[in-house]
Amino acid sequence: MSRYPKGYRKPTDSCDGCLAWGDFSGRLCPACYMFGRSHATAVCAGCRRTQPLKWDYCRLCWCQARLHAKATAGRPPAEADVRARLNAVRHHQLFFMGLHYRRGSAPVVARRGGGRGAVRKPPPAPAWRPNADWRQLPLFGQVPRDYSRLDPADFALASPWLAWAKYLAYQLAEARGWGRGIRFAVNRGLALVLTGYVEGDVIRHTETFAPLRALDLRFGHVVTVLEEMGIFEDDSEPSFEGWLAERLEGLAPGIRSEAERWTRVLHDGGPRSVPRREGTVWLYLNRVRPALLEWSNHYDHLREVTRDDVVTYVKTLHGHQRHDQLVALRSLFTWAKRNGLIFRNPTSRIKVGQYEYAVLQPLVPAQVDRSVAAATTPATRLILALAAVHAARVAQIATLMLDDVDLGNRRLAIAGRVRPLDDLTLKLLLDWLEHRRRRWPNTANLHLLINNQTATKTNRASNHWISAPLRGQDATLERLRVDRQLEEALTHGPDPLHLAEVFGLDEKTAMRYADSARALLEQSAEQQL
Repeated sequence: MSRYPKGYRKPTDSCDGCLAWGDFSGRLCPACYMFGRSHATAVCAGCRRTQPLKWDYCRLCWCQARLHAKATAGRPPAEADVRARLNAVRHHQLFFMGLHYRRGSAPVVARRGGGRGAVRKPPPAPAWRPNADWRQLPLFGQVPRDYSRLDPADFALASPWLAWAKYLAYQLAEARGWGRGIRFAVNRGLALVLTGYVEGDVIRHTETFAPLRALDLRFGHVVTVLEEMGIFEDDSEPSFEGWLAERLEGLAPGIRSEAERWTRVLHDGGPRSVPRREGTVWLYLNRVRPALLEWSNHYDHLREVTRDDVVTYVKTLHGHQRHDQLVALRSLFTWAKRNGLIFRNPTSRIKVGQYEYAVLQPLVPAQVDRSVAAATTPATRLILALAAVHAARVAQIATLMLDDVDLGNRRLAIAGRVRPLDDLTLKLLLDWLEHRRRRWPNTANLHLLINNQTATKTNRASNHWISAPLRGQDATLERLRVDRQLEEALTHGPDPLHLAEVFGLDEKTAMRYADSARALLEQSAEQQL
């Protein structure tokens, strides 16, 4: 919030964070303001000022290291190159606001616009996909392009492909509520990647990601336009591949190859199996990895593992660890036996045993009060109510749509089940909808809960963002959800059918809550005697 009264135009000043000179409101330039929102404040290891830090250095030191790296390499550097030069920063060259993201040699001062008397830039003329003309085919196929050495200011921007891209970007911006800053960054990014583009070329992720991110040009929004044009190819390596290579490190070659095949069948499915969720695949491989590492010291293949080896290993485990790892090992060896990789399943006739769940305990009022005090924003308060009153899971909260809310009839649909809206949830819901309308009036995202990242897109918010405000509290969203279902069982009696009907639980989960409620009621009765 600006420290100046309404109607007062703040003169050109120096930013308190990066000391940049420019025309902006408040004490900080827009870049330092956003930098401070996502980084903790401490003493900088370079300039010794108390500022928001990233990797122990403030934004001023990062800007100076970026200038050094750019002067040495002659092009916008990657973040790893900038980080390597942070220790070498011994002085600070003052600069104009926005200078680090411009390619021209002359410093340009960013100007504040958008006022009542500002003239809005006219929309681009309608354009369509250019007609395919004759062209000379490349002799050696498409050669990878180095976009980091291109400058759109040095090329003529009258390309029909760029005109079509800008028209599509304008339509997407109007439909999804992109702000002026996003529109400018997307148009500049399109000018960069479409410079010299001809029919048949393919713009790849690996060639454009680093140059666009180095200039802070909204890579995801640029890709959205390129995908609409049908000229983008996502050749980036999935995160699953890197994780799989890391988890298989240290295994014997034969065991590694067999474990990799089993993991890929879990992930991708096979002729007689359906794909599992990625989280399930992670759990299974993480559970069998300790046993495979131990057996890799003595064996080269899974067929050398005997039943005595499995029994000896599981004897060292207890409780849920024994149950979970034995289930995962049984899945691995069953798959190997079915595919002819082993002669006999060493996990057969080894009883997993019935997993004994502990009695669920209700939350104490002090724990709930601390979580309520931590919910300081309209979104967090609504998320807290959805978990504590309606027992909604984090993923269910994130996937709620605006159409799931029926204010007139006071109904809310969670995971396909219609629930009545109580007074508290209704009030928090109206507060959030009013905040959403004022904060993002032009958003096209139909999800109920959105943030700065998803307001300009159509995807849902992440589970991490939903649960982050209460992470570290005793009463997390998951514990609040469990406490609500346990409270229902204590209030209306330990009836599994009632719990399954109210919350949509499966029979085993409903029986677990009923058993816990019955045990708590018996303990309470014994204490009163």
